[in-house]
Amino acid sequence: MLLVVEEGDTLTRAVLARTSLPGWARVIAVPQGAPRTKPRALNFALGFAKGEIIGIYDAEDRPDPDQITRVAERFSALGPDTACLQGRLDYYNAGHNLLSRLFAIEYAVWFRVLLPGVERLGLFVPLGGTTLFLRRDALERVGGWDAHNVTEDAELGLRLARRGYRTEILDTTTFEEANAAVLPWIRQRSRWQKGYLMTWAVAMRAPWALWRDLGTKRFVAMQVQILCAVAGFLVAPLLWTLMVKPFGIAHPLDATVGPTGYGVLATGFVASLCLSVAIAIRATHAPHLRRLRPFILLSEVYFLLATLSAWRAFAEMLLRPFWWAKTEHGAFGGIAAPGASAVSAGLEPLPSGGPRKRSRGDP
Repeated sequence: MLLVVEEGDTLTRAVLARTSLPGWARVIAVPQGAPRTKPRALNFALGFAKGEIIGIYDAEDRPDPDQITRVAERFSALGPDTACLQGRLDYYNAGHNLLSRLFAIEYAVWFRVLLPGVERLGLFVPLGGTTLFLRRDALERVGGWDAHNVTEDAELGLRLARRGYRTEILDTTTFEEANAAVLPWIRQRSRWQKGYLMTWAVAMRAPWALWRDLGTKRFVAMQVQILCAVAGFLVAPLLWTLMVKPFGIAHPLDATVGPTGYGVLATGFVASLCLSVAIAIRATHAPHLRRLRPFILLSEVYFLLATLSAWRAFAEMLLRPFWWAKTEHGAFGGIAAPGASAVSAGLEPLPSGGPRKRSRGDP
């Protein structure tokens, strides 16, 4: 196991120097340089890795105890065209506050419903940044990670799909810490959205080649999965202005949209809301997630924050595209106070539980 840490992160390196590590764990210090991103660190560390399967974890992760065994068994049962296994992500501090509860609902929808659906439809799978396992030969064939992309996982998933490789969602879970404060949440989400915009822009520099590599179905779906995932939040304020119509207030669209048109729009909005609620209910069917169901309707308010982060991402894309907004861990109920139980700290009791040291964030 390689513990990858930036050379300039003196605090983490000092803690590791005082820690008695097992013989199978090594610390890899990434030399200072630009861009200072997680994918650059991963590319550097790849040269020190010896295994045929490369697995990625974040420092605060708590994986299922049998996860590595299940990954190895599944890879041995699959052909070489399956280059990647992606595990589910969940939060062990989902009960910390309202924001962490809504974040946990969103993650459940993403990893328990949407990604498995995308896989079954044969579309490209936007990978997560952790609990990600790759065949080394496939990773090297596609050129490793894009060191300049701040959402390196989704971008790698697209390149794997373009080269004909499959990604499978594995039935195993890793618990991590939810970002449970508004401003840090916006910074983290804006990085993800900026990376999506960057991934789309780079891929669409040669749209015909992308179409040829993906095929029509996956090419069209990619526009929805990547571009529309951000653009929808960017244009949301325009849709919010329609909320004045039920009160009989005039709107600039009145000249082109009549009562029938507004009725169609209203029906679409309501149907979309009902579908979102139904998906969230299905996603939270696991026993430890059912307690989140009373908060599902608040998700529409929660996604207002994603609009703020999308506009921040758009601005950063223009002004500082390769800047990596660090995510600080350990501040949102991810570490129990001395003597506190997992339940009182808002954590899920896990077989692999125990106190965790504070991480300075990605990479």
